[in-house]
Amino acid sequence: MAAISDICMKRYGEGCDNGGVTGDYQELVDEISALLGAPATLENRDFGLVAFGAHDSDDDTAMDPVRTRSILTRRSTPAVRAWFEGFGITRATGPVRIPAAPEAGVFRDRVCLPVRHRGVVLGYVWLLDTDPGPTEEQLAGAMEVTARIGALLSDEARAGADLSREFGAVLTAGPGRQHDTAVAALREALGQDAEGLHAVACVTPWGADDTPSVRGVASVAALATITGAGGGVGPVSLAALIRLRSADRLDPATSAAERLRTGAGPGATAGIAAPRRGLDTLPASWREATAAARAARAETRFGPVARWSAIGPYRLLTALPGTGTDPADPAVAALLTPLHKELAHTAEVFLDCAGQASRTAAELGIHRQTLYYRLSRIEQITGLDLGEGEDRLLLHMAVKRARL
Repeated sequence: MAAISDICMKRYGEGCDNGGVTGDYQELVDEISALLGAPATLENRDFGLVAFGAHDSDDDTAMDPVRTRSILTRRSTPAVRAWFEGFGITRATGPVRIPAAPEAGVFRDRVCLPVRHRGVVLGYVWLLDTDPGPTEEQLAGAMEVTARIGALLSDEARAGADLSREFGAVLTAGPGRQHDTAVAALREALGQDAEGLHAVACVTPWGADDTPSVRGVASVAALATITGAGGGVGPVSLAALIRLRSADRLDPATSAAERLRTGAGPGATAGIAAPRRGLDTLPASWREATAAARAARAETRFGPVARWSAIGPYRLLTALPGTGTDPADPAVAALLTPLHKELAHTAEVFLDCAGQASRTAAELGIHRQTLYYRLSRIEQITGLDLGEGEDRLLLHMAVKRARL
């Protein structure tokens, strides 16, 4: 059996940040592994992987699906999290022994060492229990190390909160001096990352109670929650500032946005702005990211994660004031009611197909004469002439706008 550390290097790629594991955390986890004579794994309080000890056993029973998934995907499932929390680990101040549950994929007994700082649980150290397991003296020594881990996690959380505040301030600041002051504060907080190439992503709606940690989301430099962002994309959205190496390679931004979107829950979409350098144009990037997220919500063909460069007319439609809140244009208001849903869809497909009847009929799966009948009904209801370019433009914008 290959060492888990080797598997993860292959999984995430040579030279990547491997989930944000820092030397300090790794050294402390290795210290616990040495104290207890067993590989340990450190997760934050959201069950996101922070660090793990190398596992080089040839015994296939030394691993189980839950532990393997946690290391390879850097996160446990909500069901696994709920199951473990049922043993009181969120309230425990000392080691908690948890029995195996093969039906849940937990084939081995475990020992959980809560990581706390000033009474607040910030994470968990996990190890597979053995017979005989660690002594009380060994566990006491390991708990002393978890206290040092807790202090580090606390410092990181505090720094992350500061960075979140500065990043959010730039995105919501008004023009002029307020914007300049916010940018200066974020530039100081980011240090050398400030002038690098980056992309801004928007995840909406964001239902979590707070801003997540950047740990475990590769390439993310800063996160912030924005209330009422994007003019109709939801009451709260998550903003992410993602480092890039090349303007031609948006893969890091796409991967990070998808990871965050998955954490936001069902129905969330994400948008990614065009890459830029520096921080002065962050508000423009945020508008692009929210526009792309709204487009992804309106058009499933864009996928749950959409790039601003790929959303076509929605780049203009999302920029219109009041989009999604103002009533439809009087000419098309009746067409956009539920009574004429099929006709509205026909109009949209017809215009998407550049007014080509054969393509439209094939797309809709109807006879061309049926299409002609529907088009005549659309003209009757709207008073528009589909032979006129400007009338077509008005109708096309109206049906697309209605999606937003």
